[in-house]
Amino acid sequence: MESPKKENKMGIMPENRLLLNMAVPMILSMLIQALYNVVDSYFVAKLSEDALNAVSLAFPVQNLMIAVAVGTGVGINALLSRSLGQKDQARADRTAMNGLLLEGLSCLVFTVLGLTCARLYYTVQTDIPGIVDYGTDYLTIVCGASVGIFLSVACERLVQATGRTVYAMVIQGVGSIVNLVLDPILIFGLFGFPELKVAGAAVATVAGQIIGGLVGLWLSLTHNPEIHMSFRGLRPSKEVVKGIYSVGLPSIVMQSIGSVMVFGMNQILIAFTATATAVFGIYFKLQSFIFMPVFGLNNGMVPIVAYNYGARKPDRIVKTVKLAIGYASGIMALGFALFQIFPAVFLGLFREQLDLSGALLAVGAPAVRSGLAQLLPGIFPAAEGAGDLLSIGVPALRIISCSFLLAGFCIVSGSVFQALGHGVLSLTVSVVRQLVVLLPVAYLLSRTGSLDAVWWAFPFAELFSTSLTILFLLRVYRKKVAPMREPVPPVD
Repeated sequence: MESPKKENKMGIMPENRLLLNMAVPMILSMLIQALYNVVDSYFVAKLSEDALNAVSLAFPVQNLMIAVAVGTGVGINALLSRSLGQKDQARADRTAMNGLLLEGLSCLVFTVLGLTCARLYYTVQTDIPGIVDYGTDYLTIVCGASVGIFLSVACERLVQATGRTVYAMVIQGVGSIVNLVLDPILIFGLFGFPELKVAGAAVATVAGQIIGGLVGLWLSLTHNPEIHMSFRGLRPSKEVVKGIYSVGLPSIVMQSIGSVMVFGMNQILIAFTATATAVFGIYFKLQSFIFMPVFGLNNGMVPIVAYNYGARKPDRIVKTVKLAIGYASGIMALGFALFQIFPAVFLGLFREQLDLSGALLAVGAPAVRSGLAQLLPGIFPAAEGAGDLLSIGVPALRIISCSFLLAGFCIVSGSVFQALGHGVLSLTVSVVRQLVVLLPVAYLLSRTGSLDAVWWAFPFAELFSTSLTILFLLRVYRKKVAPMREPVPPVD
């Protein structure tokens, strides 16, 4: 007689222990990633201003690539965990293989674009030969060899969906560590390696991603028995693809609009001084050390919520979400305290890169900037003068960090929407916060002539999005979770 299949830990382990078991490895891997983001810029900045500018200008493309990979992965994670909770093995297997197929097709698109359009991308932004040459080399490599990032993200989500977040940490950790080790070696030509400069940074990046992806594929095939992977499952399934993108597409758009918000804020800030936009860029690097642990917590929570939704265990869903909100709020409160007490210390870490950041603003989008100044001089006046890093940055960090006190709740709730198949609600909150509220309020505050006033747009937008999130969370609870408390009628 065949023994009954063992229940996945996501359905039986005590909620607090389970959440920590799932989330801590992801938090550690996210912190490693945040550290890499800072160190990578540090090494490239030592080459020249052109080198840093070339890599910085590639950020929107890389951000879009990551958005597509991670957004698709979120959809895979949610549908796969839900299928396992429903004990639907066939759909779980189809989800895994269709997810790999979708990531592969996305990779193909970026590979073609990278190999054919990299130089064009830079020439429409600047005519400085050094930036164009460095940037073309960098973007051609990171896009042309993007198979690593799509494969590693897909495999991370496959192991996360079954509760094996330690493996996800290994996948991301291996890639980040390889990247960190190879960066100085290939950029500066150490230990007998050729000095590849900016191209070396790109090779280090894709090497780490490819090695992480191969490790992830090996773990998925040999250490993830709840998913049965075969080439037969690569046949597209309309139902599965729709299920993945019902959650994944809003996530892709949600992550992509961040670039639109950054561009808009830069146009508002540069009207005051280039230093203000440099401070904004520094803030984004600093805040990653606060937000990345919360994103790691989310990555651990999503499969738990999705699995128990499929298994019809509402009490476990509610308790897990409450715990996640509590932990996220605690992390963000710590970040708020640090930004309030030590803003000058944090800004001092980037003082030597300030001139390079300012140089980027001068070449990043001159045509766009001058065009806006000519067409709309009242909205985008030409930037004059230069502010001091600390006099601008200290109040900026203290004011923006007030939004941290509400952000933990909003981030966790957005992931709950995704786990329960309501990714459009997450997208709605994100669009409203960043584009409908934040940018218009920042512009209106800029008309007061006070730079410090502009930063208050961030707490205001977070307060608005929190109100909207509460309404959506109550709606999802009534529609998705509360009905599971009712007895299931017997089948005739």
